[in-house]
Amino acid sequence: MGNKKEIFASDTVYISDKTNQEEVFNEVYQDLLKKDLVTADFIVNLIERELNYPTGLDMTPVDATLPNIAIPHTESEFVKTTRIIPVKLNHKIKFHNMISPDEELSVSFLFMILNEDGEAQAGLLADIMDFINATDRKKMLEFFTYEDPNQIYQFLVENFKGE
Repeated sequence: MGNKKEIFASDTVYISDKTNQEEVFNEVYQDLLKKDLVTADFIVNLIERELNYPTGLDMTPVDATLPNIAIPHTESEFVKTTRIIPVKLNHKIKFHNMISPDEELSVSFLFMILNEDGEAQAGLLADIMDFINATDRKKMLEFFTYEDPNQIYQFLVENFKGE
C-alpha cells in the first residue's frame, strides 16, 4: 500500500447534486472512466453490487449527530487503481444498510472504494471507519458540511491515517 497521500487524489473528489444512487454513480463513473481509473463495466457492476450487498452505514452508534455514509465498491477487475473517492451529496440519497439490508438510510456522503488489489478491500473499509471514529467530532461534523472539493481533499490528506 502506498502512503496515505496516494489513497486520495484532488481530481477525484466530487460534490454531487444528483438525487438518487444510480445518477450519482453514473456521474462519478463518467469522470473515472474518462480518467482511465475504471473499466467500462464498472458502472453495471457497481449498481448490481449495491443492490445485492448494500453499503449504507448508520452513523448513529458512532455519534447521533453525524450524517450517514455509504461505501460503494465493486470487484477489483473493474478498477485500475486503488483509491478512495469522496463524494459529498447535496441531497440525501437512500442506501440500504450494510448491517441490516432491509433498512433504508438517508446518506449524505460516499466514500467510494476503488481497489485494484482485492485483498485490501476490508482494510480500506476499516481505515474509513477508523478515520471517522478517531477524528475529533466537531472537525468531523464540519468536514461533512464542506462544499469545496479542495477543502474535502485537504481535510482527508491531513486527518486520514490509513496504512
